[in-house]
Amino acid sequence: MHKSGFVNIIGNPNKGKSTLMNALVGERLSIITSKAQTTRHRIMGIVNGDDFQIVYSDTPGILRPNYKLQESMMRFVMGALADADILLYVTDVTEHPDVSNEVLSRVAAGGVKTLLVINKIDLTTPDQLESLVEEWQKALPEAEIIPVSALNNFNIGGLFDRILAALPEGEPYYPKDALTDKTLRFFASEIVREKILLNYQKEIPYCVEVAVDEYHEEPTIDRISATIYVARESQKAILIGHKGSKLKKVGTEAREELERFLGKKVFLKLFVKVNENWRNDDRQLRRFGYLDA
Repeated sequence: MHKSGFVNIIGNPNKGKSTLMNALVGERLSIITSKAQTTRHRIMGIVNGDDFQIVYSDTPGILRPNYKLQESMMRFVMGALADADILLYVTDVTEHPDVSNEVLSRVAAGGVKTLLVINKIDLTTPDQLESLVEEWQKALPEAEIIPVSALNNFNIGGLFDRILAALPEGEPYYPKDALTDKTLRFFASEIVREKILLNYQKEIPYCVEVAVDEYHEEPTIDRISATIYVARESQKAILIGHKGSKLKKVGTEAREELERFLGKKVFLKLFVKVNENWRNDDRQLRRFGYLDA
């Protein structure tokens, strides 16, 4: 008997969804920072065994959209709700159930097997955790509640066992050697964006998009050229920094991370351009992969 299915990870921003998926997959597929909206796309991570295939999906944090980019991000979340065999609703020890939450209401009414994952339990006490479990059990009585610490890899094995037990029978959806549905170009752009999120404050991280213009694979080195798009000239100046110092730092950190990810040398060239209002431009959002072509 072979099992396979889609296990989709949803929840509010900064609850550790990406850290959890990376822990479950065993690879660093989703970028991670402390800023909200770090994850913008739906990213699949595939785990294969002799008699199972689990297709995980990391999704953007739930939010109220203020512009078309965020509308696209929420479509990824709603898509994950619609096609899940198993839902992982990720919360943490600072969050209490909000019954007015539209997505939470859909989870409760959806009839999909739901594992409610309470993350970051290393930051609370056993008594507080017990009280929180009772609150969530009332909000989602059909859900199975599993406390974890994704960062510390605590009870990830227990969560995996529950996922495998609930996985439906079926043939694999992807080749057995597949790890993700994303390309190397996608991961290169995400790693550059992660370093921008880590190195800049205020509006810069939320106004930036990264597009890989060229990606040439060679036996011992990958040569990558990418453009960082910002919304205003003033943001371009901040991003580049005095005599290019800040952009150089981003480039160095991104190159080093890419070399770890790829296991080979990387030559990375970065450019910065202004693309006003790209977050509300359907053509640009389609180009950046937020809308279907």
